[in-house]
Amino acid sequence: MTTMTRPATAPVDPVGVDLTRTLRALKLGGMADTLPERLVLARQQQLGHAAFLQLVLSDEVTRRDGRSATLRAAKAGLDPTMRLDTFNDQPDLTYDRTLWSDLTTLRFTEAGTGVLILGPVGVGKTHLATALGHIAIRRRMTVGFHRADKLFTRLRAARLDNTLDAELRRLTSTDLLIIDDFALRALDATQTNDFYEIVVERHRRASTIWVSNREPAEWLGLTTDALLAQSAIDRLTSGAHTLVVEGPSYRQRGRVTVDPGSGVRHAR
Repeated sequence: MTTMTRPATAPVDPVGVDLTRTLRALKLGGMADTLPERLVLARQQQLGHAAFLQLVLSDEVTRRDGRSATLRAAKAGLDPTMRLDTFNDQPDLTYDRTLWSDLTTLRFTEAGTGVLILGPVGVGKTHLATALGHIAIRRRMTVGFHRADKLFTRLRAARLDNTLDAELRRLTSTDLLIIDDFALRALDATQTNDFYEIVVERHRRASTIWVSNREPAEWLGLTTDALLAQSAIDRLTSGAHTLVVEGPSYRQRGRVTVDPGSGVRHAR
């Protein structure tokens, strides 16, 4: 009986200590980690030297872009878990999905148009706004994410140490500014003035995303200077895209309640 022998598979070229050391000295340690798999692929596809070099260098560009985006997103204040692919779009959430799809193209930033994301607590407004921020980061735009109360507190502190102008310049020069939880509470005179300055300086120059659980019509009653606030709100809403999200709070989903009469447990 003749025994058939399979052709031996060519062994993967070992990266080797010297090559690994060289790659790490060139800050190409990630290339060393994936090189064995790429060598296998090169043999399978019979890649030439130039094609193989293009392959491993493209891997490195992808790695560096990913690292850069992660660092810039952190600097912008974006929650790393709130991305487009992690949004839990439940059937009981109601919003204009066609508008949302258009917003994810970031075409609104080309004209410096604003965006309002409105709705009750817990429907994912912050997640959607943050996801747009991550998309902008991937496109190498400058992004700033701020919770409104903390932003106004920082501007107040900047007044005390004479750095207000620098803070305002930084805010107005950002490509995409995201202000979360706006009008959650009343604005005092200083905060109303800061609100006005941010809106006026960025109007038609750069896009701002305002996230709020109140309609703009309600904002006026929360300010101390109606004339100043109305001027800001008129500019802010003029031509802005408004995405209204409605539905049950995601924080309540899966919550277990107990019927006090029967003692029966119910999952929401």
